Amino acid sequence: MQNSKEYDLIVAGAGMSGSLAAAMAAKQGLNVLLLDRNTPQEAGKKTNWGWVCGDAVAKSHLDFIKGHLGLEFSYPELEKKVRGVYALSPDLKSKFLFEGEGYVLNRPAFERKLLAKATKDGAECVHEFEVEGPIIEDGFVKGVFGRDRQHNQVRLRAKVTIDALGVATNLRRKLPENPYVDRQVSIDDVESTGRYICSFEPDHKDELFYDPDNALIHLNQELAPGGYGWVFPKEGNRVNIGLGVQRRSLEIRNKKLNKTDTLHTLIDNYIRSNPVVKNIKIDETDRNGKGYWSVAVRRQMESLVYNGYMGAGDSMAMPNPISAGGIGPALIAGILSGEAAVKAVRDNDFSVRGLWHYNLAFNEEYGKKTAGLEVFRIYLQSLNNDIINYGMRTFLSAKEAEDLSYGRVPKLSIASKFKMILKGASNVNAFANLLYVVKKMKALNGIYEGYPKDPSAFPQWKAMVLKEMEEAKERFQPNPI
Repeated sequence: MQNSKEYDLIVAGAGMSGSLAAAMAAKQGLNVLLLDRNTPQEAGKKTNWGWVCGDAVAKSHLDFIKGHLGLEFSYPELEKKVRGVYALSPDLKSKFLFEGEGYVLNRPAFERKLLAKATKDGAECVHEFEVEGPIIEDGFVKGVFGRDRQHNQVRLRAKVTIDALGVATNLRRKLPENPYVDRQVSIDDVESTGRYICSFEPDHKDELFYDPDNALIHLNQELAPGGYGWVFPKEGNRVNIGLGVQRRSLEIRNKKLNKTDTLHTLIDNYIRSNPVVKNIKIDETDRNGKGYWSVAVRRQMESLVYNGYMGAGDSMAMPNPISAGGIGPALIAGILSGEAAVKAVRDNDFSVRGLWHYNLAFNEEYGKKTAGLEVFRIYLQSLNNDIINYGMRTFLSAKEAEDLSYGRVPKLSIASKFKMILKGASNVNAFANLLYVVKKMKALNGIYEGYPKDPSAFPQWKAMVLKEMEEAKERFQPNPI
């Protein structure tokens, strides 16, 4: 079966980026079709487990939406305001501000508000539609095929398609082989994550384990190898608590400790070990209490566009490589991809060249820092708890740590730190490696500042990126224990 109607834009996935892209394009007059596999009440839901996420977003990203779309948020979608996100060392003796003011979302309510905005602005929404792949003709994406709620095979055509299907997208993975968009993500660049949303009884006050005004991240290679644990406060005595791990780091950790832990057992152990969060009860509101999912923690795809195709959010590996926070970049990408679709339709150019300005816009707004952050993530995964403890205590000031977390390159030197690192060869080596990482971050930031203005220079530019990343991965292997 084929729908004879052709749309200006098809957006696949009514999550964070998809609904915003549809709203942006429809508001400016495009004929937009928004597809989602869920019911309207469960728009953007990732899996049968729910909207699996830490649900934290920086205020600056919400301000970006307001500035471009005029959309504002309040309670209940903004469930809890937090002053900042703090990263704690394994021994809990060092604590660094990771991000500033933000919110912990009521994710289902937030997604429903985005969907309502897209509908209000004129997007046609079709729910319970399973997108199975792209329609490819003459080297262009010309729409999508899939199954409707009656399981009928349907083909839907459009001038431009935006892929907002998330990390498991079968649009990007089914593109033709091409020099622009990578179709696969390495397993080493993926974190397995899980979280519980639950009510609890506070045993006592200890802001190292639960802080009602701040989100906490626990760095601990034994507890969460290759990743971290988090405790994000919600309204009342409720919390979003979970952790993420890198599979290879978990395998190494289990082998060295003679254990058989899985993501599930690690989360349960993490919650049990928290001395403040007691007598938990899973909150099954919106059937969103307990869930597990995967998050890409690499730089976003070097190109976000192919002929007739753009990707946004997790489908393009956009989460922050250190924090795995994907909401902010997804919101930005939704706005920018919707704007890019409008320009392409007005220019009647849906080629890679016609969509290229989306690459430039996202790179400038967010993407140019992510390759540097990925190198820092790779470095962190090569450190054991003792070195992380010592490094957070002596290598970095709070300002330097904050700079690194935002992708800015701090000014570090052996001369300024020398007296603090004369306590063993491993610490000296770790600091020398940190200097290497800072140098590599600076190089990558410079490469991304020179993002190619048109597709012709892209292959040479991408080769420079891959060379820098391969050198970092070769130097730093996972070593959690």
